[in-house]
Amino acid sequence: MNKLMTSPRRLAQRLLSPLRKPKADAWLEALPAFAVPAAAIEVLPDPSAFRRALLQQIAQATRRIVIVTLYLQDDEGGREVLDALYAAKARHPALQISVFVDWHRAQRGLIGKQKSEGNAGMYREYARRLGPGVAIYGVPVQNRELFGVLHLKGFVIDDAVLYSGASLNDVYLERHGRYRLDRYHLLQHRGLADAMADFVQRSFVESDAVRRLNVPDVPATRTLQAPIREFRQALQQARYDVASDVAGPADVTVTPLLGFGRSDNQLNDTLLALLRSTRERVILLTPYFNLPRPVRIVLGQLLRRGCTIDIMVGDKTSNDFYIPPGQPFKTIGLLPYLYENNLRRFARAHRRQIDSGQLNIHLWRDGDNSYHLKGLFVDDDMAVLTGNNLNPRAWALDLENGLLLRDPARLLHARHQAEWVALKRHATRLSDHLALESPRHYPAEVRKQLKRLNRTRLDRLVNRLL
Repeated sequence: MNKLMTSPRRLAQRLLSPLRKPKADAWLEALPAFAVPAAAIEVLPDPSAFRRALLQQIAQATRRIVIVTLYLQDDEGGREVLDALYAAKARHPALQISVFVDWHRAQRGLIGKQKSEGNAGMYREYARRLGPGVAIYGVPVQNRELFGVLHLKGFVIDDAVLYSGASLNDVYLERHGRYRLDRYHLLQHRGLADAMADFVQRSFVESDAVRRLNVPDVPATRTLQAPIREFRQALQQARYDVASDVAGPADVTVTPLLGFGRSDNQLNDTLLALLRSTRERVILLTPYFNLPRPVRIVLGQLLRRGCTIDIMVGDKTSNDFYIPPGQPFKTIGLLPYLYENNLRRFARAHRRQIDSGQLNIHLWRDGDNSYHLKGLFVDDDMAVLTGNNLNPRAWALDLENGLLLRDPARLLHARHQAEWVALKRHATRLSDHLALESPRHYPAEVRKQLKRLNRTRLDRLVNRLL
């Protein structure tokens, strides 16, 4: 009887599920977009090229610089960027410079280090020494960092958009011989740049929750509870203001997408529609193998339809939370092992498709460097540039964005193919789940902590939050 009573509701939920939205192609076609000449889109090959392009664009700026990133760190790389920003302001006093970082991340020290005032201390020291010409704002997406951060990406410099999932510090900028690999694209288009800068002005600068960090008196988070609540509500309705350009034969259409919250999330809905629209092949990049359930379901549907799927993920030793044996263990060091366990289960469940070559899982590793790539390639004519890690946290908690590139003439195909080939130089195809290290061989402290998590089922909660 209970099943009969709840059947209509369960049927409605299935019909309304984002996984069952019909006509994925129509969804994508309805999205407005900027027509960007393919010649104005450049794929940068590595972190050094990203660093050079960033500093060059800052040096050339005359009107505006809008930098949005998770953090601008107090190290040589971060100081190099701040030095460049203040130098640009000195050359052009009318230049408007705004930097937006996560409110919570900016005001704490590194995980596992002693308590400090964080990167905000550096921001205030620069302002005292060089003046207020560079405005640095903290963006509190949630009341606590654990429940969501500013994960929006994209640097707008005059009419250029430099887009990457990278933050700004030594390792992201490849200083001192180590790097954290991401993806890097430079798009020259005034309309796109205006849309991304205008969104920041409307949604961030005009919010009472977003406050300057490089000033003497920074309010405590507890005093901002009501503004933060209003800010979250506004973000759930926010969108980029996108034109409906008509693309010419030499153009690629680019749609900036915003993602925040579990429902009515434009970025999530578009990612699912894009995956469902696949005709032949998907390439998925993620740094932490912890796919949201809707993505896992759609990938299973694609495999049953006969599509080929390539997934590239970092080897656990290439994870930025990995702690090498011999170094003092911290709880955060469990994460790479949790992600490897997720990958093992996924590979075991799809071993037949791995054997046939329909599913290819590539493990990236290059010495002691780390892997931070994310994004999608669908068939040969659509791609997503994003900072979204394609994990449950990005899906529901963090403020994310992305750029959808539709390229029916395949003008960018050679560039994307070259990017994929370069990535595979440091990757090994996983032959089966047994090729991954057995949990029995994990360090003793890792085995102990994982057993405790499994016993209390806290591993599920950790997978949802991190």
